Parts: sequence; C-alpha cells; structure tokens
Amino acid sequence: MRPSFGILGGSGFYEIKGLKEVETLEISTPFGPPSAPVVTGLLSGKPVAFISRHGNGHQFLASEIRYRANIYALKSLGVDRLVSISAFQSLRSDFEPGHLVIPDQLLDFTTTRSRTFFGEGFVARINAAVPFCTHLSTEVYQASIQTETMVHLGGTLLTVDGPRTATIAESDLYRAWGVSAMNTTTCPEAFLAREAEMCYAVLGHVIRYDLQNPAHQKNTPGMTMSSILEQNHNTVCETLKSLAANLPENPECQHQTALSGVIQTPVKDIPPQTLSRLEPLIHKYTSQ
Repeated sequence: MRPSFGILGGSGFYEIKGLKEVETLEISTPFGPPSAPVVTGLLSGKPVAFISRHGNGHQFLASEIRYRANIYALKSLGVDRLVSISAFQSLRSDFEPGHLVIPDQLLDFTTTRSRTFFGEGFVARINAAVPFCTHLSTEVYQASIQTETMVHLGGTLLTVDGPRTATIAESDLYRAWGVSAMNTTTCPEAFLAREAEMCYAVLGHVIRYDLQNPAHQKNTPGMTMSSILEQNHNTVCETLKSLAANLPENPECQHQTALSGVIQTPVKDIPPQTLSRLEPLIHKYTSQ
C-alpha cells in the first residue's frame, strides 16, 4: 500500500518506535536527495513514510535541511497528510518543558531558505493565511491527549534561522507580540507542504524555556535536557501510533486542492522541463 501518512522527525526524533515491516528507500528528486533515506512501514497497521529532517546523525543545520526534497519525496510516494515533529523553545510559562504544543499560527523570520517549488516559468500563489490544517491538527490533538502529557492546542509559532539563541531584545519583542514558542524548521516546510497539496500539522514538544526570560532561568526541576528529550520521544511515538490508527481513510480537506484556482501560468506557456520537474505536484492540473 502507498503511504498517505507522512512524518518528519526533528531534533531528538530520528526513528519511530513500533514501526513494522520496515523498508528504507533511496529517492532522488529534482531538488537533490532528501535529508535522509525515506523509511516506510506499518504503524498501528497503517502504511507510513518517515524522514529524519536533520539527517540520521543530525548532520544538517536547520538552514541546510533539504526542505523541498523532503516534501517532494514524500509526495511522490503518495503522502497527502504530513505531521511534523519539532522541538520547541517556550516563550510562555504555561508551556513547560515536556509539554506538547500543536500551534495554529506561524511567523516566518527565516531569511536564507528556498521557499517554493515554483518559478522557472511556472507561477502559483497558494493561500497561507491558515498555515496549518485544522482538521489534521485536531486529529493530532485527539491522539496526543490519550497520553498522560499536558497538551496545548493553539498558539503562534515563530521560526528563525538559528542555530543561535535569541538576544534579550529579540526575546522581549517576540513575547510582546504574543509568540508562544520558537523553532527553526517549520518555515518553509509548512508552505511547501501547502504547495504540494498536503494537510500539514506540527506536533511540537517543548525542550526548554526561552532562557532570556528571568522567570525561565531553570527548566523543570529534576529534568535534564536528555531526560526531557527521551520523555518527549516516548510521548510522541505513542501519539503517532494512536493517530495512525484513527486517521480517516479518505479525508475531505481544502488543502488537498490548494492549487485549484491559484495557478497563474497557462499550461501551454510552461516550459517542458518545468512541467516535468513539477509533475508529481501539478499533474492533475496539467494533464487535461
């Protein structure tokens, strides 16, 4: 069976516990190879595809990740629902280390990354007003509350280039804006997933507080960073098992037709090499 459910693993999340009938696929794309080989298998009896976003040995800085190749490879396998696992830095006292967060809004402060599949003779402008799929985010929430972990549904996520931490001035500004958490990978991933007509949601696991806030100079008492990562990994794996078991077979979501009505270049005017390069993403709009 072709996997319709994809998972991208971030810091501290390089494998899925409980995956059965595992296969490893080396996939090439017009945007280079993915960050790591694609691992496929059965999770709760459902076919899934997994990529370790930073590479299997965490070789890639956030700005070195092959975002387009990762999304393209998963799309070529049939993935239309994608959950991103991401380590978060909390800017809120109630978002504690060890908690899970499913954000509903996004600020993009990245500057050095390829942000679109399009160009080279093909123009489309996707609607990114609501950057995460509400339906899939709700499914992730319902799965995550089955664990004994505190889960927060909603909040604004800020993505920065990294790898440095924020300055005091930046941190104060982000909190004044109402930002709930920070990471370094959701942009441009969320927007590329939308261009690929995937439902996309982020399951964030908080690994530490924003250390520039005097109220957050210490993490949760008795928990080291390694223990937080291990706890979070176990919780996320349990969430993914429940999610895979209960995802509807044929979801009806507007994000799976995100390119409908937004392609601006007539098919006859698109260069053949561009059509060929984007075929897995746009074939249903250009094959008529």
